[in-house]
Amino acid sequence: MTPPPITITVAQREDEDILWVMLFFAAHMEKDGATALDAGKYHPYLQRYVASWGKPGDYGVIAFLDSHPIGAVWSRVLQDDEETPRYFDQQTPELAVAVLPGYLGQGIGTQLLNTFLIGARQRYPAVGLTVRADNPAYRLYQRLGFQTSTEIVNRVGTRSFAMVIDFRHVAGDTHG
Repeated sequence: MTPPPITITVAQREDEDILWVMLFFAAHMEKDGATALDAGKYHPYLQRYVASWGKPGDYGVIAFLDSHPIGAVWSRVLQDDEETPRYFDQQTPELAVAVLPGYLGQGIGTQLLNTFLIGARQRYPAVGLTVRADNPAYRLYQRLGFQTSTEIVNRVGTRSFAMVIDFRHVAGDTHG
């Protein structure tokens, strides 16, 4: 399927509200019973991925269709007090990916990830993420060069995979 004509921009401080909405979908909060699109603001585990967006080390891209945000890929380098079960190190950010439900399966996530990875290579030595075992995006991450590092139990008690793309070991690397 041909993706709709979208515009992808780098996420700015003023895009924090967009990222809260995208976090709802990235974290599958609807499966947890959440209904408010900004529910991540009040979730002690999830708020670390968006709160005070624009910190040093934050980087992301947002897809817009006719000026409406429809997806985002963003990352944050977590500090010691924010570590998660799949924490890599203080140079490797954790990645979040969301495409609004009505736009899934149209190639938007692939476009966002490809755009994100171009910029991420210039910023980080590697990027990590976690994906639920039943999420079809797992195959996309593999195609883009992410390697499975461990299997973990996620925050809702189901199986997930921690994955990492190490730019120091990927063809075409331009990162030191």
